[in-house]
Amino acid sequence: MDFELRNLSKIHRTAVVDEPCTIGEGTVVWHFTHIREYAKIGKNCTIGQNCYIANGVVIGDNVKIQNNVSIYEGVILEDDVFVGPSAVFTNVRKPRSWKPTREYLTTVVKRGASIGANATILCGTIIGRNAMVGCGTVVLRNVPDGALVVGNPARIKKIESEGIV
Repeated sequence: MDFELRNLSKIHRTAVVDEPCTIGEGTVVWHFTHIREYAKIGKNCTIGQNCYIANGVVIGDNVKIQNNVSIYEGVILEDDVFVGPSAVFTNVRKPRSWKPTREYLTTVVKRGASIGANATILCGTIIGRNAMVGCGTVVLRNVPDGALVVGNPARIKKIESEGIV
C-alpha cells in the first residue's frame, strides 16, 4: 500500500492534508481524501476514500467515516460515531450563491451514534447518543438518544434505552 506514516497515523499518498491540523495516533486516511486546516481528528479513526473534511471540523476517537462523505465546517462528531457512505452534512440553512455566509450552524453527532448511507444531516441539529439514522434519511430536527429515525423527513421508528452509554 502507498501509505505514509505521519505522527503514527497512516495517510495515503493521494490524500491532501492541509496544515495545521491534528490527526490522532492510529488513524488511517484513505485515497483522495481532503482534510482542511484546523480540522481535529482523534485516535484510531478510519477516514474512507474521497472524503472531504472542512476547516475546523472536530472528530473524536474511534470514528469510522465511509467513502464519499462530506463533513462541512461546524460539524462535531463525538467518539465512536459511524458515518455511512455518501452521507453529507450541511452547514448553512439558506445557502445562496450571491450571498455567501461564514455564519455556520453547529451540528453535533453524539457518542456512539450511527448515520446510514446517503443520509443528509441539516445543520444546527443534534443526533443523540447511540441514535441510528437510517440509509437515505433526511434529518431536519434533533434526534433523541437511542432513537432509530428513517425517512424524509426523519421520523422516529423506535427508541432504544438499553445500551445508552
